[in-house]
Amino acid sequence: MAKLTKKQKEAASKIEKNKLYTLKDAAALIKVVASAKFDESVDIAVRLGVDPRKANQMVRGVVTLPHGTGKDVKVLALVTPDKEAEAKEAGADYVGLDDYLQKIKDGWTDVDVIITMPSVMGKLGPLGRILGPRGLMPNPKTGTVTMEIAKAVAEVKAGKIDFKVDKTGIIHAGIGRISFEADKIVDNAHEIIQTLIKLKPTAAKGTYIKSIYLTSTMSPAIALDPKAV
Repeated sequence: MAKLTKKQKEAASKIEKNKLYTLKDAAALIKVVASAKFDESVDIAVRLGVDPRKANQMVRGVVTLPHGTGKDVKVLALVTPDKEAEAKEAGADYVGLDDYLQKIKDGWTDVDVIITMPSVMGKLGPLGRILGPRGLMPNPKTGTVTMEIAKAVAEVKAGKIDFKVDKTGIIHAGIGRISFEADKIVDNAHEIIQTLIKLKPTAAKGTYIKSIYLTSTMSPAIALDPKAV
């Protein structure tokens, strides 16, 4: 096991072992224990009482964070020429079609979200092995395959994120930056937690939200009380 640095030990000492914090207290504490010289990302990890191997217990969705993610999300709009102006005006960083399809085929994936149209999805199929593992394949369920290109681009730029339970039953999501005020971290975390509660599969039995942890890029995890969020 790697040794903790002096800063990491100091940060860990400020978090009480075995204590479950309220969301409000955890958001305030995470700002105290963060010690990196850069603006750390604030992430949430929620362990759900589901079996992701079963289709009727898969949890996936989208949420628009009230205060955004604090990250400059790079958006690629793969659209036909008649939609290019719309995508650019909405703030897409890259706009085009065949030229970008070729770039992706050659290995380029320097974007965070890809938004496209239903008629273009056929061309993206062969690129699944490149886009899939990186979580970049557009999906109608997350609003990234649509004819409303401007709306989709604007929402992603404003803080709309998609999430999916992993094979261990955990949802991971970036919900802000350490530079955010604690109240904004609370609002963003609350929004995604409430969204998860609404998405509870009817097939899920027992405790649905088993644990919640708040972390920043370089700090120890802070355990939240699932009943106090």
